[in-house]
Amino acid sequence: MSVLAENEKQSFEYYSGPEFTGVQEEDPGAPEPAETGRIFCIPAEDGYGLNMSFGEKAARISYRILEILVSLTVLIVSLPVMLVLAIIIKFESPGPALFFQDRCARSRLLPGRDIIGKGDYTIVDPHFDPDKRYWVPATFSFVKFRSMYADAKERFPELYDYNYSEEEIDRIAFKVPDDPRITRFGEWLRKSTLDEVPNFWNVLTGDMRLVGPRPEIPEMLVNYRAGQMRKFTVKPGITGLPQINGRGRLSFRKTVAFDLEYVDKKSVGLDIKIIVMTIWRVITKHGAF
Repeated sequence: MSVLAENEKQSFEYYSGPEFTGVQEEDPGAPEPAETGRIFCIPAEDGYGLNMSFGEKAARISYRILEILVSLTVLIVSLPVMLVLAIIIKFESPGPALFFQDRCARSRLLPGRDIIGKGDYTIVDPHFDPDKRYWVPATFSFVKFRSMYADAKERFPELYDYNYSEEEIDRIAFKVPDDPRITRFGEWLRKSTLDEVPNFWNVLTGDMRLVGPRPEIPEMLVNYRAGQMRKFTVKPGITGLPQINGRGRLSFRKTVAFDLEYVDKKSVGLDIKIIVMTIWRVITKHGAF
């Protein structure tokens, strides 16, 4: 059941139904969106990182220093290779070598009163309080090497419609073989994972982490159920559980399920295990196409 509350200019909606938990891919009883095209905001306590111990915070600070050192090293060492890749990309097809796009960052915490009337948001809370804090989607400028034709959106507009039905979103996988938008060299870049090397710049600036859910495009947020929005309470990463468990072969729902599992089990130790396994997956090109 939904309850509408209005201010003088606009209205917002909050969900006052049963408590919700993380949604697995197979869960048929997951709460459905209250209204098509709206984006869920969940309470602060349902996200990650608000109750970390002193030891966990210290470990995170040390880990962040390591991330900065690793990112700087990768960017400096790979600079000659990146210059060669940029020249080849420019030579193969018109357009810039680098691809910039708005992607979902870690969500911001805002009081309920500041969310009212802003955007197509649905606050999910059976005990809504305008002074209570909620996770609200945010974006950052994501960078990678361009692997698609620069005019792909104009040439293939049907591939950029992200308003899926529940049946479609349950079975869809976004990386498919023979994608007509991808250039010949771009296909090789993706298989080698070299298209993602510029992601280390995003790690260096603090928008991304070495490990975390791959950054989602904002247009897809309307397809996320309430419990799945926990995915955005951690920073996105270069690699994560989906990348070592099937990568591009996974369905959307299965990818989200792995991302939620990561949020629930997030730790420095788990990150290190994922990084080690990612190196092996990249070498074997597991799930890459």
